[in-house]
Amino acid sequence: MVENRPWLTVIAHVVLLLGLLVTAFPVWLTFVASTHEGTALTQFPMPLWPGRNLLENYGTILFSGAKAAGGQPVLLMLANSLIVALGIAVGKIAISIIAAYAIVYFRFPLRQTFFWMIFMTLMLPVEVRIMPTFEITASIGLLNTYGGLIIPLIASATATFLFRQFFLTIPVELVEAARLDGAGPIRFFRDILLPLSRTNIAALFVILFIYGWNQYLWPLVVTTDPSLTTIMTGINALVRVPDSEPQWHLLMAMSMLAMLPPILVVVVMQKLFVRGLVETEK
Repeated sequence: MVENRPWLTVIAHVVLLLGLLVTAFPVWLTFVASTHEGTALTQFPMPLWPGRNLLENYGTILFSGAKAAGGQPVLLMLANSLIVALGIAVGKIAISIIAAYAIVYFRFPLRQTFFWMIFMTLMLPVEVRIMPTFEITASIGLLNTYGGLIIPLIASATATFLFRQFFLTIPVELVEAARLDGAGPIRFFRDILLPLSRTNIAALFVILFIYGWNQYLWPLVVTTDPSLTTIMTGINALVRVPDSEPQWHLLMAMSMLAMLPPILVVVVMQKLFVRGLVETEK
């Protein structure tokens, strides 16, 4: 029997509010800094309330860009990051679910060996294999292209493993019933496995979208064309301005804009994301 203890409820709410304050306060400071002039951020004390330059700062960074960082508008950087994040997320899910389907439902020699070889690639992140990956990308002419930004990152051992584990929980009777109903491999995959995997796909999409959105090292290495600059490399370019101080007000505005798409994806897909993480009965 669970006892009703009001003081525990009060403590829990106090802890939650403190956690919210610790988490939200830096974001609030970033927003405040993005609404002031650049000189206001070097004064003491630092302003804690929004200023008068909100529209000016965000308009400048969105449509004109910071001249010190190359002058590329952030709207273009956001579009590039969105294309890369969507391409990586969709590509990883598509390849992983097909690979898991083949491993679980098809019988072929060395099936488990191939699976463990895929799983072992978790020990080889892109930072470890960046030189050979760059050489291959350059040799097939994918430098300074969206394909070069996306294709080398779309394999995912983690997603393959998660889909495999889910497929193993599907009752054998369901597979046999589909076979008796005349469903071939493609129809079984399309009409049964994909609908059952909806919450898993949603949860992985959120995680992989944020992974693709936050990519920094690979876009920095594989692109030199300013029109392909992503938001993360753009932020770094604005921080590392040669021979001058960073334009902190524009930098903070860019950081606020960089946070919005991942937050929007999490908010829109929150229910499916949580269900995909906690559901055990399908």
